[in-house]
Formats: sequence, structure tokens, C-alpha cells
Amino acid sequence: MKTILIINGPNLNLLGEREPEIYGSQTLEELNREIEEYAEGKDVELKFFQSNHEGEIIDLLHKFRNDSDGFILNPGAFTHYSYAIRDAVAAVSPPVVEVHLSDISSREEFRKISVIEPVAAKQFSGEGIGSYLKAIDFLLSL
Repeated sequence: MKTILIINGPNLNLLGEREPEIYGSQTLEELNREIEEYAEGKDVELKFFQSNHEGEIIDLLHKFRNDSDGFILNPGAFTHYSYAIRDAVAAVSPPVVEVHLSDISSREEFRKISVIEPVAAKQFSGEGIGSYLKAIDFLLSL
């Protein structure tokens, strides 16, 4: 059985409240529940984390670098400027898939640049929960 960690970054704890016209009305708990339902029967254990703190995200990547088969990371706003998270993604050996609910390439100029993407195994963006589901399938195919 594979183990995949799903790490959601800043402000994702406010899903369903924050800018529902962009991120939808689904809460983080509802999103996680749907992801778990999708993964049922796929021979994978999912672990979910959310943090608004850059260092905690880095600590999770470091802590589970030897105990997971991959990471799904929605770095939130850290996508655009956290070289510390970028370096942590580059430093761990399990593949990291970057995901976003919204299409970052069609949003504000500053959101179009991901410092994480060059070191991630793959990026899925703009497909809502589908970004996470595609990331699971991608990691399971490796």
C-alpha cells in the first residue's frame, strides 16, 4: 500500500468562506472527504495536513520524506515566492505534485509564476478537486 501526504497551505482552512466565486463553496473537510472517497479501493493511504505556516509545511516534507511514497502540495500563496518550500520540495526524494483549485495561469500577474513547479514532479491547476484526483492517479502510476 502506498502512502501519500496531502499538504494544504495558507488560507485553505477557509475554503467555503474565502472567495467562493474563485474557490467554490466546498469546505476543506468536504474536499478531504471527497478525496478519500475517490481513493477508496486504490490501495493507498492518504494523510491530510493544513498549515498557514511556511516552516510547518517544510517540517512535514522533511519529516515524511522517508515514510511516504509521494506528496500532494497546494502551497497556496507560497507558490509564488517561497524559495524555502521550493528547496524543501527539491530536497526530498518522494515525488511532490503541486496542485491548485483555481487556474493560476489565468489569474493576477503575480499568481502566474510558481517557484515550486520547476522542482515538482507535476502540476495540476484549475480543475478544482480534479487537480487533487489527477495528482493521486499520477503518483499511483509511478
